[in-house]
Amino acid sequence: MTQRFEKFTLRFLLVLGLIMFINLIKKPPTKDWLLIFLFKGFISSILDKIIVTKNKIVYPVKLFKSFDISFIFDYLLFPVVCVYYNQVTKTSSFFWIVIKIFYFSIPMTLLEYFFEKRTNLIKFKRGWHIYHSFITVNVTFLISRAFIAVVRNADNTKVGSNG
Repeated sequence: MTQRFEKFTLRFLLVLGLIMFINLIKKPPTKDWLLIFLFKGFISSILDKIIVTKNKIVYPVKLFKSFDISFIFDYLLFPVVCVYYNQVTKTSSFFWIVIKIFYFSIPMTLLEYFFEKRTNLIKFKRGWHIYHSFITVNVTFLISRAFIAVVRNADNTKVGSNG
């Protein structure tokens, strides 16, 4: 019975993530949001793979059995939430960029804590605690925000013609 609930939860999160993704790319500048989405998925999957390989976190119930990481979280939900965070902080000062992280990281961490304690979707092992997740989420939000700031501020001078 519990595995049925967990599979339903994963399917619900997949559909929710897809709807959120479609909604977020409608808001310009779409290229920035897609770049953040892909960058965040890349960073999340690498970090998750390291943590799973070190046996700090396991995902006992999976929607996609061929992945040992949390595919839906790493490649969809976390990147989508990160894009929303970047949209909210696009014109913010550094102080508000840092403060607004908590609008996203606290609910995400509480949800992960609930899933870890009440389901088999995620299990912490070998010294991993919820505060590690909280710190990791916050740091990766800042990294993605810094990444897009660098991209936006890159020199856009035209390259000379080849002829």
